[in-house]
Amino acid sequence: MKKIINEPGDFVNEMLEGILKAHPDKLTSVDDDIRCIAYAGNKQKDKVSIITGGGSGHLPVFLGYVGENMLDGVAVGDVFASPSAFQILSITKYVSTGQGVLYLYGNYGGDIMNFDMAAEFAESEGIRIEQVIVNDDVASAEKGMESKRRGVAGLFYAYKIAAAKAYQGASLLEVKETAQKAVSNIRTMGIALSPCIVPEAGKPTFNINENEMEIGMGIHGEPGIRRGELRKADEITKEIMSCLLDDMVLNNGDEVSVMINGLGSTPLEELYIVFRKVHSILTDAGIKIYRPYIGEFATSLEMAGMSVTLCKLDEEIKELLDYPADTPFFVQK
Repeated sequence: MKKIINEPGDFVNEMLEGILKAHPDKLTSVDDDIRCIAYAGNKQKDKVSIITGGGSGHLPVFLGYVGENMLDGVAVGDVFASPSAFQILSITKYVSTGQGVLYLYGNYGGDIMNFDMAAEFAESEGIRIEQVIVNDDVASAEKGMESKRRGVAGLFYAYKIAAAKAYQGASLLEVKETAQKAVSNIRTMGIALSPCIVPEAGKPTFNINENEMEIGMGIHGEPGIRRGELRKADEITKEIMSCLLDDMVLNNGDEVSVMINGLGSTPLEELYIVFRKVHSILTDAGIKIYRPYIGEFATSLEMAGMSVTLCKLDEEIKELLDYPADTPFFVQK
């Protein structure tokens, strides 16, 4: 294991200390718990609050999207591990303004269990809670079994769209409805070229040969749908896009936002090569691209690979996607 760290057991807390010291105008810890982080700006008292949570190792997901016109708070777990229900509750109570709180997070068993428990505690204290679970990874379950799919890079779109709706003054049920609408229009598929190493484990999360790739691998190293010889960028992109377009309804004249997401060790240059082919495929199908995002939006430590996300737009989702945002890891004017 070659990493720029101190003690493996201090990895998460020292990372969080660094982020909080770097961005004191945007982020603050809650209840003397560095794993509970909230937006440091002024609370908008007539606004529904949105919080998320999940394991470390995926920056900018999850805490990187807490900020102005974005998420209100986040509970942070160990690497690839859920935060506790009590940490989620602590953040819930801190960000609550009386208008209700939406829990918006990825489809993983530990997260679901702890958010459900936190919701019970919060509601017993008079805080209204609604939940939306992001499940955009088409490789993790077949069409018709969407409830079993993992939440991956599409979390970004769910956060952006739901948060904008909340800042526009929508009710809790309206924000939930919009978040669910966004999730139903988001699809992601990725490819892994190499594993990552969880600091406390000290060994790769999986093994793969130098000349191999795995299509559909999850962001924690969960098995994909196919492992085979590494192919050229255009061939990889065509396979991913074929799966995405088979899974969602897109017609000539439709409009999508596209995200090409690096998993931690993939150069930007390679991501733009992929976008070039995605652009060609969608243009040939008569599908318009609006607001492409190319970079690292949901990573897996130093894993090499990338994912492609499509977000189908209508006028409402497009307007919300355009809404300005300012977080330590994402700025849109």
